[in-house]
Amino acid sequence: MKETVTITVKPEQEKNTKLIEKLIISQVKKRGNKNILVFCKRSVDARHGQVKIHLRYDVYIDEEAPALTTKLPVWKKADGKHTVVIIGSGPAGLFGALKLLEYGIKPIIIERGPDTTQRRKDIALISKEDFVNPESNYCFGEGGAGTFSDGKLYTRSNKRGDISSILQIFHAFGADEKILTDAHPHIGTDRLPKIINAMRNKIIELGGEVRFNTRCSDFIIEDGRVKGVVCESGPSTPSTGSEISCDAVLLATGHSATDIYELLARLAPQALEAKTFAMGVRVEHPRQIIDQLQYHGKQNQEGGQNLGAAEYRVTTQVDGRGVYSFCMCPGGFVVPSASGPDEIVVNGMSAAARNSKWSNAAIVVETRPEDIPEEYVESARKAGSPALAGLLFRTKIEEDAKINGKGQAAPAQLLTDFLEKRKSLPEKLPATSYTPGIVSSNLNDWLPAQIADKLAMGIRQIDQSMKGFICPQALMIAPETRTSTPVRILRNKETFECMGIKGLYPAGEGSGYAGGIVSSAMDGENAARAICEALRQAQGPRTSCGS
Repeated sequence: MKETVTITVKPEQEKNTKLIEKLIISQVKKRGNKNILVFCKRSVDARHGQVKIHLRYDVYIDEEAPALTTKLPVWKKADGKHTVVIIGSGPAGLFGALKLLEYGIKPIIIERGPDTTQRRKDIALISKEDFVNPESNYCFGEGGAGTFSDGKLYTRSNKRGDISSILQIFHAFGADEKILTDAHPHIGTDRLPKIINAMRNKIIELGGEVRFNTRCSDFIIEDGRVKGVVCESGPSTPSTGSEISCDAVLLATGHSATDIYELLARLAPQALEAKTFAMGVRVEHPRQIIDQLQYHGKQNQEGGQNLGAAEYRVTTQVDGRGVYSFCMCPGGFVVPSASGPDEIVVNGMSAAARNSKWSNAAIVVETRPEDIPEEYVESARKAGSPALAGLLFRTKIEEDAKINGKGQAAPAQLLTDFLEKRKSLPEKLPATSYTPGIVSSNLNDWLPAQIADKLAMGIRQIDQSMKGFICPQALMIAPETRTSTPVRILRNKETFECMGIKGLYPAGEGSGYAGGIVSSAMDGENAARAICEALRQAQGPRTSCGS
């Protein structure tokens, strides 16, 4: 028989295998002559003033443990009977493609940006030359926004699908085995590109296609149904204005493809809906400060150095709106995440080792559709759909950041000065991980008051539960505006088909149905599965689709 046991040890006890075995056996309800221990999950608990390590094991009593085999899908060679165009090569697009290949359906992924090799070069130019390529940056390119901005795999979206299967697939394509057991798994931006490349190569090996520097500019629609896409190609692709015929389109464009929302506003405005999102700033501390706060000064004592960079998650309420941390990057970097030359946007990332001198997180304010000023709603209405108001509001903040920065050097302010509403002296700004540089700016002067005021109140409340969060070394870098999309592309809850256009299947973060790598991957899988079911029904009961 099998029992699952969770034990708690001190950091310095984690390597003591004899003690761990003794603690596990003491909790087993039914004793046997033979016990086999299989490690399942590890988590760090730094609450209540004492650091603890929780370890979960499966204990097999008087029986052999099952073989530790990777549970991978069986992917098939595309048979050419059906073709699905996937717009975007982020997690929703890649995992959607792999799901289609389980049924032998050919995916053609079109990606407006380049592959990871060229994308890395273009990203370097943002810091070196203040040059933002609108098609190749931290948001656009092979792998999507997550490829060069951290690779966190933690999600609570367990109702969407099997989280473990997503992790198993990442592991099969090269991710460290630790992602299968860590409570908050993380690949790291230095390792994720190779994993994405391996997934792309598998898709091509099985008969799929991946076309880089290829942007969807229109849909081919007949009798209300998508029959293909119109593509505009970049300089590295010889053809322009080409068309791709297909049986269905999986739309997985990510949260920054504003042109797709504008296209849908023209073709099917009823398919767009304004949704809640969040905007704010990045708050960066010296890593040592966050480690001391979370590990209660024990980071370098009694073996505590094995804990790694400390994480935190904070949330509070101000005037009925959430103020909370997002995408916390322990031992990480703040990075330039603009997708165009006329804006400044910041984000965070960590390498696999999480060993930089800083730790940062977005601290953002919940923004609901009713919070958008009327002037943006009216402008959106003129543009085809009032659902675009949040996008216009977001764009204005990013453009104001550009005015208050310099090139891609971002507006910044000491946290203590922000709370006192005074501009920081430039010489008082600390060293930062943000490589394009920072410019002293009073964020209160140009951030909308509904965001700045709630940020100030929320941060003061956060400091009550995480005493020391407000400190002279804390730096605010603005703005963090791409936590999620302000627009949802409506779809049928059962069929996943777009409410306004048949044959179009919105999926992932950009369509408003996910909030990270794993949830986007699962949503892409679900949409692909729905496409296959629709094709099966269209052909009748004898079709092999979905077998």
